Amino acid sequence: MKNLLLIQPKSFLKRVYPKALWNVNSTEKELFLTFDDGPIPDLTEWVLDTLKEYNAKATFFCVGANILKHPRVFERIKTEGHTVANHTMHHIKGFKNSVSTYLSEVNSCEKLTNTKLFRPPYGQLKPSQYKALINAGYEVVMWDVISYDYEKITPQQCLSNAVKHCKSGSVVLFHDNVKACENLTFALPLFLKHFANLQFKFKSLNRV
Repeated sequence: MKNLLLIQPKSFLKRVYPKALWNVNSTEKELFLTFDDGPIPDLTEWVLDTLKEYNAKATFFCVGANILKHPRVFERIKTEGHTVANHTMHHIKGFKNSVSTYLSEVNSCEKLTNTKLFRPPYGQLKPSQYKALINAGYEVVMWDVISYDYEKITPQQCLSNAVKHCKSGSVVLFHDNVKACENLTFALPLFLKHFANLQFKFKSLNRV
């Protein structure tokens, strides 16, 4: 485990991306669950089954290549009332790519998701890329709380990461990818149960 995991974003990042969505301004008991990197068979389907148990809606930031590989799973996400969003075509790193290459990746995925909601893989986004995305009409979505389900931490720590820092309107980041499977399958049901018992509702980001 890394010595310091940033469960919540630092204030300077919000200054770098001032128009990005980090959390929803809300006084209601509501949380906005997000899942990055899918869709994939089995795990994404397990997530959908688990969400259904709690009448929970979520936003799935999908990788375009995975949409093409697993269209049935992608269609199920939409059919069950969740929001699909853009996570680039091939899950590329912003810091290692030019503005034109990055926009091409985002635009290609947008043709599949048909939404302007976008989250950068790894949270990596050069200021020039961010500006180009905003000018192109995209809404950049970050997060208020991250579970770090993909890290080498215990499942209990993953759950604690997600639960401890949530408040009304939090945008919570999980991953429906193989690397996160062990931690996610432990933490997600307990996370949902905990906040359902507190009378929270789980909503999708359906903004653009």
